[in-house]
Amino acid sequence: MLPRTGLRAIALLLTTSAVALEAQSARPATPFTVVETSIPQLQAALAAKRVTSRQLVEQYLIRIATYDRTLHATITVNPRALQEADALDRERAQGKLRGPLHGIPVALKDNIHTTDMRTTGGALAFADLVPPYDATLTKNLRDAGAIIIAKAQLTELANWVASGMPGNYNAVNGQGLNPWDPRPDPREGLNDGRAVLGTGGSSSGTGTNVSFWAGNVGTETSGSILSPSHANMLVGIKPTVGRISRYGVIPITADQDTPGPMTRTVADAAIMLGAMEGAAPDPNDAATKVCTPPANRDYTPFLKADALKGARIGIPRAFFYDTITSGGSSTPRGGLSAAQRSVMAEVIAVLTAQGATLVDPVVIPSISAKNADDNLLDWNPCSGLEQARGRDASCSMVLKYGMKRDFNIWLATLGSKAPVTSLTALRQWNIAHQRAGSITQRTVS
Repeated sequence: MLPRTGLRAIALLLTTSAVALEAQSARPATPFTVVETSIPQLQAALAAKRVTSRQLVEQYLIRIATYDRTLHATITVNPRALQEADALDRERAQGKLRGPLHGIPVALKDNIHTTDMRTTGGALAFADLVPPYDATLTKNLRDAGAIIIAKAQLTELANWVASGMPGNYNAVNGQGLNPWDPRPDPREGLNDGRAVLGTGGSSSGTGTNVSFWAGNVGTETSGSILSPSHANMLVGIKPTVGRISRYGVIPITADQDTPGPMTRTVADAAIMLGAMEGAAPDPNDAATKVCTPPANRDYTPFLKADALKGARIGIPRAFFYDTITSGGSSTPRGGLSAAQRSVMAEVIAVLTAQGATLVDPVVIPSISAKNADDNLLDWNPCSGLEQARGRDASCSMVLKYGMKRDFNIWLATLGSKAPVTSLTALRQWNIAHQRAGSITQRTVS
């Protein structure tokens, strides 16, 4: 098994070498810190020789070793991160820059393939899986110069394998916690180790929040980039399906899955998005044929201070701001609290002041429809044993149908390295390994 997060693994990576001693002697008088440092700031410091990529990796590893025993933001640390940094430092010294992330450490949600680190999806059955191929986005990031420093925490298999499982928990790494309140929930009935404050979805972004790396890649099917970005005060981009290749990403459903960046700033997100995107369609992901990248795969020219001038922005009041009783429910649902409404009013004022044209209100038919058959709110994704086969007439089957189809397709790409051969076999494996902590309640049936 490859080295896991922990003091022993970090200490091994930080073992002093001739290269490390040379780097230490060249450090500037004013220390450079990675804490809350943006990617452009890292780029500038590297270009000005204020810091080396090795020194960046050292700082990030020290932060992981110091704080991750509490947060559980990482599942695996790259055992070759320092060697990769040294190689990229040598390339920089020779005048060679691979791309906008040259020598900058980032993390991948641990459902994204890497051939030099395990890819677990948080599932015990895959705890030792080292895939036979890199994800396309992994290759693209490395081609752009990125150092994949770690594989990040997630809810087991992106939270589509069990009912009642706490968010950001998996059987491999336990419960991930939110740095804004990193406590287990103390309340009776909830005091089983789950977080008192949620991390928001299955790709937490916690490590980006506390500067374990410069940014991370999440994956979203229905909220797993947007929700954790909100919960961790990050910028998240959920790209159009096909904008970023899904090849080498453990799936829920190809109809909705999409990887995207989660970073501290908008500029950082733009830089990572371009680095993740391929210059040409990926032959292993047909959806990439319909998305044309911008010139040089560079989204930073769109970072304009006056970009909101003339932009039309809709404000959907029903459900999102105001409670409604439409569709198949007679109980008011949705809406914001008074404190939330106050904050959103401030946001709308800022948008208006920046020149945006507000369309207020915007009516979304699938939210306001009186007929339950036409109202999206009455068609939540089928989940849990109570909505298993034969009990799913009133919920959306899109996700569980897609996973039964696409998970098996993904397993087949692993060839002889696949620990199980089908979703059914995974369920049977979990039942057989309950004493080890495997998750056995399934949502797909």
